[in-house]
Amino acid sequence: MEKRRKTELAIIANKVRKNAVTAVYSAASGHPGGSLSVADVLTYLYCEVMKVDPKNPKMADRDRLVLSKGHTCPALYSVLAYKGFFPEEDLKTFRRVDSYLQGHPDMNKVPGIDMSTGSLGQGVSAAGGMALAAKIDNKDYRVYAILGDGELEEGQVWEQAMFASHYKLDNFTIFVDNNGLQIDGDVCEVMNPTPIDKKFESFGWKVLTADAHDFDSLEAAVCEAKATKGQPTAIIMKSVKGKGVSFMENNAGWHGSAPNEEQYNQAMKELDDKIAELEASL
Repeated sequence: MEKRRKTELAIIANKVRKNAVTAVYSAASGHPGGSLSVADVLTYLYCEVMKVDPKNPKMADRDRLVLSKGHTCPALYSVLAYKGFFPEEDLKTFRRVDSYLQGHPDMNKVPGIDMSTGSLGQGVSAAGGMALAAKIDNKDYRVYAILGDGELEEGQVWEQAMFASHYKLDNFTIFVDNNGLQIDGDVCEVMNPTPIDKKFESFGWKVLTADAHDFDSLEAAVCEAKATKGQPTAIIMKSVKGKGVSFMENNAGWHGSAPNEEQYNQAMKELDDKIAELEASL
């Protein structure tokens, strides 16, 4: 990927982070840590990879994305707002009782949301069904799903892994947000899901690794996934929970906590400084 384009994407991703943190701060509740760790992959998919149309969100041949870890929807909402699916200012209504932007995505209310998610394991299962539907209907759209490493503790994830391999869903790619932390702490101490790569391989998946915060790494993995025939692809992304905000990084306490005013202002300054640095390098 050209250096300039990588810089542009990094600027967008950090603006996504700002809006995600702002949404959680405005609601005084939400899940900032995992939202920040998936900001780059969501930015890359929606800005570089997926065929979508904000003016026609239900376009039949669109690519689909299912955020199986639905609690990190502040990042997805922020990317959708950037793309023009709905007004950016609506992000400040996040989780209000009268808002369509609730704490988990609702496909019936939010333009651009392909599946309502929240109960972990179910989103990625629905995504596999979408991929099979494309095969049955002879459609060429692709399906992407993002799930957390803590989510791998759900048995339904592995039923889906068996399903997608059995039906040879090579139009289906999942991204595992491997930040190593879940609400109760280190995933390996709560319920160890490792070795993640070997487990997916044993189910018949193509397994790739990527740096969740490096666009060249993400691009290489996605290109290889697209070229893979006869099996689904799992991209295991090494990521940093809370990426981009110093006091949130690698801190499980920010899984589901909202910043206070002082913390919010510090987060905004750090992200603004990073954006300014990136813009100066263009």
